[in-house]
Amino acid sequence: QVQLVESGGGLVQAGGSLRLSCAASGRTISSFTMGWFRQAPGKEREFVVAIGWTSGSTFTADSVKGRFIISRDNAKNTVYLQMNSLKPEDTAVYYCAARDLTEYRYWGQGTQVTVSS
Repeated sequence: QVQLVESGGGLVQAGGSLRLSCAASGRTISSFTMGWFRQAPGKEREFVVAIGWTSGSTFTADSVKGRFIISRDNAKNTVYLQMNSLKPEDTAVYYCAARDLTEYRYWGQGTQVTVSS
């Protein structure tokens, strides 16, 4: 089992930055692909960005490309999401997830990000 806890969310003005963290416990996440998802009010959860277990490959949604950067520190069992040039449409609850061979099996509880215009 993997427990994931997100932190770093909050209220920020448009154009600002936030850095989210996802701390894992229970087992190492070094062999998992790690992803960030988000869910805005009234909308379905959507993929944001993911990073392979070697950190050599990342996958980014077009909506955040060039603004959001994912990274991981396997020694700290932690994944990060650096969010720059934030827009009001980035407002959502952000979730961290760990993917095994078949699916994103483990999910955190989420952290709220609110971007004011």
